[in-house]
Amino acid sequence: MPGRDALKFFPVLPIIGSGTNIDRAISSEGVRLSGRSLARVWHTLDAMKSWLIFLVAALGGAGALPAAAASGPPDAREQIRQFVAAEVARAEPGLRAEIAVGDIDARLHLASCGHTEAFLRAGARLWGRSFVGYRCLQHPGWSISVPVQVRLYGPALVTTQSLPALQPLTATVLRTEEVEVTREPAGVATRADQIEDRVCTRGIDAGQPIPLNMLRTVPAVGQGDAVKLVGSGNGFSISTDAVALATVAAGETVRVRVESGRTVSGIARKGRIVEVSF
Repeated sequence: MPGRDALKFFPVLPIIGSGTNIDRAISSEGVRLSGRSLARVWHTLDAMKSWLIFLVAALGGAGALPAAAASGPPDAREQIRQFVAAEVARAEPGLRAEIAVGDIDARLHLASCGHTEAFLRAGARLWGRSFVGYRCLQHPGWSISVPVQVRLYGPALVTTQSLPALQPLTATVLRTEEVEVTREPAGVATRADQIEDRVCTRGIDAGQPIPLNMLRTVPAVGQGDAVKLVGSGNGFSISTDAVALATVAAGETVRVRVESGRTVSGIARKGRIVEVSF
């Protein structure tokens, strides 16, 4: 057999010289092997072929898992889905749920079990991407975590126009429509009382819900504000000007400094008023 036929499956052979000199690639048409060299080539190729066949067989055997190990008990995903649906209905009544149960890890070798249950681990919440526990109640038993995706939809407040950050929220710039409430980790505003005297710390585009974790109370008084100090006691009342020494919301305690330089503490009220009692 001619030497060049043995290398027809190598269209181009790079030739690397000694040291740092690299010669250009040459075509296999310019390569000829002696009979002795050709025998060595075929011996090497046969050995490689045998090794590849062995490797493929070994990997195929290792990757093949019984049906129960690859996907868990046949009804596992439906059992988990029903559990999640019941938990969501109890915890979030009135919301429409979309539930997707992920695959059980195919690398797990789960023993057959006739008595299984789904459960929530301590601190777990079925909100967005979550995990549900799934366990066998028979000896010796096993327990795993299965990923689930929970999307909840319901009426929520959305903006009728773009709002800059820290602008007070009022009913005139809001409307109610169905949205995915699980789009935000802490949920979105669904009632008017949740936005009363609140500002959002980030800008909101028109038609977007209001994240609860972005709401902050509008300060009743700010540090350095001129405030009216009012108070009453047994048969008397006072009203004087003062300066707030901190920024607080309505109903919180704040220290103020009066004209004499004395500081007193009172309760902040809307309209830059601080109430004191004697």
